[in-house]
Amino acid sequence: MSNQPTKMWSGRFREPLNEKFEEWQRSFPFDYRLLPYEVEASIAHARAIAAAGILTGEELLVMEQGLRAVAKLEDIAGNEQAEDIHHFVELELTKQIGDLALKLHTGRSRNEQIATDMRLYVRDSADRILSGLRQWALALVTLAEQAGEAVMSSYTHLQRAEPVLVAHWLLSYVGMIERDLSRLEDAKARLSRCPLGSGAIAGATLALDRTIATKALDFDAPTANSMDATSDRDFAIEFTQTLSLLGMHISRFAEELTLFSTAEFGFLDLPEAFSTGSSAMPQKKNPDLTELLRGKSARLFGASATLTLLLKGLPLAYNKDLQEGQEPVFDAAETTLGILRLLPAFTTSLRFRYDRMKAAATAGYLNAMAAATYLTHKGVPFRKAHEKIGHAVRFALETGRELNDLTLAELNQFGPEFSEDFYESVTLEATLDCHDVIGGTARHRVRQALIDTRQRLEAEAGEVRENQ
Repeated sequence: MSNQPTKMWSGRFREPLNEKFEEWQRSFPFDYRLLPYEVEASIAHARAIAAAGILTGEELLVMEQGLRAVAKLEDIAGNEQAEDIHHFVELELTKQIGDLALKLHTGRSRNEQIATDMRLYVRDSADRILSGLRQWALALVTLAEQAGEAVMSSYTHLQRAEPVLVAHWLLSYVGMIERDLSRLEDAKARLSRCPLGSGAIAGATLALDRTIATKALDFDAPTANSMDATSDRDFAIEFTQTLSLLGMHISRFAEELTLFSTAEFGFLDLPEAFSTGSSAMPQKKNPDLTELLRGKSARLFGASATLTLLLKGLPLAYNKDLQEGQEPVFDAAETTLGILRLLPAFTTSLRFRYDRMKAAATAGYLNAMAAATYLTHKGVPFRKAHEKIGHAVRFALETGRELNDLTLAELNQFGPEFSEDFYESVTLEATLDCHDVIGGTARHRVRQALIDTRQRLEAEAGEVRENQ
């Protein structure tokens, strides 16, 4: 005979499991990560069944103490007996408190347990990711503050477009991060429903007060439908989809830094502490961190796609297929947290070559838009102004000069509206400051945006600390 009697479901079975199948179907090699959440959910359930008269007050105390002892166990991943995290806790709790442990499963099912554990894991992971994201956002703000009024070329179609402040460029990524923060907070709010009391599919067979477990685990309310509660993984899909969007933002940042660090751009030197060399070419400094950031984003997209496809066409309620949904969630959370452990320090160590950035921003007719705007202030319709400046750019190209190098007489051949004040309107400073709108790169707008963004991020971080 096998060790079949140790299974949580062994009563109906007489034949031992095929050994290869038994090993293949075990989830404990990866769901051991859920130990702290399984213990907290078990304590919450113990309180609920105590209120229902299944446990005495003394038994509840002994059970809670035993469960907390199980939570402190270390190096558990190699356990070869446990089928899953639920089985592991039952086995270890029995070692701690004897047969009293066997009362814990009264009125519950593993279906509701895993649904609860995964919600707790996602919520905890989201909180840690939110903290790391805020740190990265503040690192970007600090870098933007240090940049002051340094300028760079912006790009559309990867062609130089208009001058912008370096701070304005960095704040564009903070804007992305703030949307990621918002999505994670929204996802947390939607998952804050407690599945405990849902049973295997139809609800608990005891008259449990579900609010006991709900309050113990800091959920907002019990789930409304037992079938939905035990089969729902929307929260996991939403979590991984949010992380895939975050990964996309990180990847775009990494791609720009990779490009800007090339000799062709020369906008920054990547810090040596986050770079590696070539085993063949002694001169090389490779952007391994930014390249890995791009690569890690693929894992995040993969986790989201796996979960979506896993649930597509899956009948209600619990199916063993859902076990395959755990590892993508674990991988996405751990990948993201690994990235965020590095990004703040990496970001603060970046050093830009402001001279190269300014040179790129002051060559190649990047003040052409400002020049067209100058003509609109002279009463020229923008479409006509666009055409006149286009002709002027062509003339400047053919003579090897910038717009502000053309003489007034040369400019007047394209229109009588040009006068001496044209040159003031196409300086680098004027080209920046003509974008004087909320969200624009005008210098005073960016200074205020930096102040507002720092205050907003620090206030949010303070609120989180107060609520912890």
